[in-house]
Amino acid sequence: MNDQNLDIYFDEDFTKILETWGLDNAWNEVQLLLSNHQGKVLDIACGTGKVIEILSRFKNLDLYGCDISDMLIWTAVKRGIPGSKLAVCDATSLPYSDNEFEYCYSIGSIEHFNEVGIVKFIEESHRTTRKISFHMLPVSKSGLDEGWKVTSDQSYFNNSVEWWIGKFNSIYDPVVVLDSVWEDDCSTGKWFICKKNKIV
Repeated sequence: MNDQNLDIYFDEDFTKILETWGLDNAWNEVQLLLSNHQGKVLDIACGTGKVIEILSRFKNLDLYGCDISDMLIWTAVKRGIPGSKLAVCDATSLPYSDNEFEYCYSIGSIEHFNEVGIVKFIEESHRTTRKISFHMLPVSKSGLDEGWKVTSDQSYFNNSVEWWIGKFNSIYDPVVVLDSVWEDDCSTGKWFICKKNKIV
């Protein structure tokens, strides 16, 4: 089984990277996706809370966040996000009620989980969200399922759009895929827009 490297989420240098990771790409895109919506929104694997801070200008959104790293959550608190709206937890077992949020999103997170964790992550986003989940993640530029990659600092899946659609379709139908302008040497970003069939 592929194991997720969690040590990096407690590293001070990595915290600095998270402060700029989505500038001019994913962080602009999530604003466009959520700007016309309203209600309670969960940022799954929120890191330092930078995206919550960006989205806070939309007064129609009631923003919450969670992350496995207490260090990153503390950074979010220091930036002014109320601690009552943040939780330290594993995304595969969220401490929230069924349908507690109208929307949720994750950015550059789900690909770092092993395959069992990916399915649980998607199940939890579905369970806790009434309407739509938005997930941005890297897919392989080659279009191939390149599998589990291990770099000097992170581990992640670099697979095809089709592979990921299979994971999302095991829980959600329909799933719409949109391009992101985020990219690196071997991956390009995609948004997986997952609508809950029955809004309760």
